[in-house]
Amino acid sequence: MTDPCLPECGVARFLTLLNGPWATLIVRELLHGPHRFTQLREALPGISPHTLTSRLRQFERHGIVTRTTYAEIPPRVEYALTPLGEGLREVLEAMGTWAMAVPDPEADVTA
Repeated sequence: MTDPCLPECGVARFLTLLNGPWATLIVRELLHGPHRFTQLREALPGISPHTLTSRLRQFERHGIVTRTTYAEIPPRVEYALTPLGEGLREVLEAMGTWAMAVPDPEADVTA
């Protein structure tokens, strides 16, 4: 997957960098600390290995995630947010707060 040039508009740039639902959910998991690939897959049921790999590589290219390989047998690889990636904490918290304020139309149905 090749990245297009990043847009000048901040919102468009954000949407380009965190495209699709999996990207934001990967960041959400990494906000809890470093994770191995398998841990991320287990925390995100339904994500394919290809999608997870693709998103992690994209994040690494843009300086959002670091990939650390430990010289062990078997090799251990961990992914962690960089300070730039940690900056998404407030964004995701604001998104979650906003989303929880939206009323659930199913909950308002009276019998």
